[in-house]
Amino acid sequence: MPKMKTKAGAKKRFKLTGSGKIKRKHAFKSHILTKKGTKQKRNLTKSGLVHDADMNNVKHQLGL
Repeated sequence: MPKMKTKAGAKKRFKLTGSGKIKRKHAFKSHILTKKGTKQKRNLTKSGLVHDADMNNVKHQLGL
């Protein structure tokens, strides 16, 4: 049986926290920022956590 590979896109986008949760970045912060408010852009800069409903899929992609 060959080794299980990690999805390359997932390992670039997600990090595991010390408590076992998965950290992610917010989308919609790369371009077309003129129509977005300052508060929205500031909040998109902060990192978030993967939702519980998506946790199994992300863990499978990371090989956990």
